[in-house]
Amino acid sequence: MSQQLDQNKSKRKIFATIMGVVLTAIGLFLLISFISYLLNYTEDQSQLTDFWNRQIVPENAMGKTGAFLGDLFIYQGVGITALFLPFFLILLGLKILFKAIRLKPFNLFYNCLFFLIWLPIALGFFTKLGILHGVMGFEVNDFLNDFIGKTGTGIALFVSLILYIIVNWKITPDKIAEKLERNSNDLDGGSYDKSGVKKLKEKENKDKDKDEASAKEKNQEIIVEKPNLEKPETDESENTAKTETLTVAPKTVVTHIPAKDENDLELTIETSAEEETVDKIASDLVEKYGEYDHRLDLPNYKFPTLDLLKKYESSENVTINQQELEQNKNRIVETLANYGIGISQIKATIGPTVTLYEIVPDAGVRISKIKNLEDDIALSLSALGIRIIAPIPGRGTIGIEVPNSNPTIVSMRSVIASSKFQQSKMELPVAFGKTIENETFVADLAKMPHLLMAGATGQGKSVGLNAIIASLLYKKHPTELKFVLVDPKKVELTLYSKIERHYLAKLPDSEEAIITDNTKVINTLNSLCIEMEDRYDLLQSAFVRSIKEYNDKFRQRKLNPDKGHHYLPYIVLIVDEFADLIMTAGKEIETPIARLAQKSRAVGIHLIIATQRPSVSVITGIIKANFPARVAFRVISKIDSRTILDSSGADQLIGKGDLLYTTGTELVRLQCAFVDTPEVESITEYIGGQRGFPDAFLLPEYVGEGGEGLGDIDLSDRDALFEDAARVIVIAQQGSASLLQRKLKLGYNRAGRLIDQLEAAGIVGPFEGSKARQVLIQDEYSLEQLLGNLNQN
Repeated sequence: MSQQLDQNKSKRKIFATIMGVVLTAIGLFLLISFISYLLNYTEDQSQLTDFWNRQIVPENAMGKTGAFLGDLFIYQGVGITALFLPFFLILLGLKILFKAIRLKPFNLFYNCLFFLIWLPIALGFFTKLGILHGVMGFEVNDFLNDFIGKTGTGIALFVSLILYIIVNWKITPDKIAEKLERNSNDLDGGSYDKSGVKKLKEKENKDKDKDEASAKEKNQEIIVEKPNLEKPETDESENTAKTETLTVAPKTVVTHIPAKDENDLELTIETSAEEETVDKIASDLVEKYGEYDHRLDLPNYKFPTLDLLKKYESSENVTINQQELEQNKNRIVETLANYGIGISQIKATIGPTVTLYEIVPDAGVRISKIKNLEDDIALSLSALGIRIIAPIPGRGTIGIEVPNSNPTIVSMRSVIASSKFQQSKMELPVAFGKTIENETFVADLAKMPHLLMAGATGQGKSVGLNAIIASLLYKKHPTELKFVLVDPKKVELTLYSKIERHYLAKLPDSEEAIITDNTKVINTLNSLCIEMEDRYDLLQSAFVRSIKEYNDKFRQRKLNPDKGHHYLPYIVLIVDEFADLIMTAGKEIETPIARLAQKSRAVGIHLIIATQRPSVSVITGIIKANFPARVAFRVISKIDSRTILDSSGADQLIGKGDLLYTTGTELVRLQCAFVDTPEVESITEYIGGQRGFPDAFLLPEYVGEGGEGLGDIDLSDRDALFEDAARVIVIAQQGSASLLQRKLKLGYNRAGRLIDQLEAAGIVGPFEGSKARQVLIQDEYSLEQLLGNLNQN
């Protein structure tokens, strides 16, 4: 049965497609014929007397048929108004082919039919040029002039046009009066108070009246977001999509059952039409305005170019030293043979810094016997560090990694320019470097979801952090990604201060976006915890499970910005030296780090923690349990290697960017991409030189136990907008800095100071984490009394 229904559905689709193509083709044929006839009708009219004579060739682009149809519909018919017919057929055909086109065929036919009748008569009334009004316009005018005169004909034309406008646009005297009154109020500008800010009550009443009159058919709140196509203004409150909110009344059908006699009562029945679903409304909005584009907040931003990165000649191709390969092979075979281990097969894979020799031992040889010869093989090869992989997962061979005598530099440019990185569909792609097979290695930070990096001093850890940051800068727009940078050493991450207004996030009261003071790190981490909880509340109200689903839903205009929904950028916390923070703060640092590591993945907050002291006192069990992705550069001892990777191997690396990467399954040996300080400077200067946001991305306000008290606030030195802010808070009964930002168009810092002054004045309550402050004044009368007392003092 279902198969038969599918076949019938398929046949209907084919028939509709054929009809759409035919109607469009007929419309195009008529359109070209009519236009060509209007240009050549003086020549073509004389050649239509003998239609079947092939010696006569008309000027019409569609030949004799086109000239005949043009003469029939235009000169003998309705004049130039005949052009409505092909346009109607073309639009109808496109509507059938592409259902997404917003077109109502009946309305289109109704409008075309009216003008096909009315326009020829009107043109015949004002002109006597036959090509404009056709025979129909001339004959109807001649008939009307005989019976009602020329004046009566003009009145009839005018009245019919007015009736058409009234019916089509539903214009009534009440609506005209309401429109005039609204325009008059707009010209007057409404009622203003002393500071020039509109009184909120009057504005809200006008908005409410306008909303109720705007639609009458759906009982649904619709959000219409108009992308901000222009450059953003300097105030951060305007860097959002413009929105319109329409509250639509239910469509009701009223029926009456009349009374049967004088003792009976008339029964009135009201039924509401079925509500339109949110998905349908959202799809209509997307169809009308397109999906929300978050990148329009910085529409002219340009991503860094490859020219900013240095090109190393030696990094283009891996050098193959045949003599070195042959010598190493012979020494490996000879060393194993000295211990009675035969080899049936050996293969070499050359990487940028390490060559992997894969061997297949003879049958009966125990793997542990080869594993124990690690130091002997290193002695015979005179190599810096030998690492034996026994066996290599998924290959059935034993691997011996031997450092190259002449290593090749893996440049940041080569990994950024690779197709694997450029064509990556990952949310947060990170190009670490290249594998032993000389392939670019790209991992998704969003899937890790947090990264622990460790290694001894000078082994490439800071270069690895720069490679991660550079990868994200080359791939993510400033509206999509924000960094929280913690640099206790004060010199490693300072270069990124130039991109503060593009990519960095900070606390509202912080002057520097890069955190170097250990005491401020605690506040920042707790602020990130508040941001995490706020984001989970948004995800809960949106009925989604991850930031990707949330942002997709927001782009499809299914979430209401008036209810606090907004596009969520990814936030990446980078700590350059975690050991120093643990020494100075201990549990105060470890607790918020553990909270973020456990919960923040779903809301797009990811952590990268680096340390040069991988001891158990720094990388505790709680930290390790929540950081499955690890990067280990060279360390001094096997104990440090086991602390980072839960296995040995990091102590056998050769340094200078040689690293091991794991996500909890297998170890991958990589050569980290090299990005030098001048390259980082070039990237940050290129980004920082472009137009950015007014300020860095502001994290939620957090006040610790030792935070500033309100006793230091002098109410005699209040902000100029203090009274306006107080009225906004009391009328809305919501104490938050974001409300003041929207209503008074302020930056976050000034709005935060106003909130502190309002708290000191007793208008709002104390800070309560992610919740809005409690409003202590319940009405405007009490507020005016309080403001009067403050002014007297």
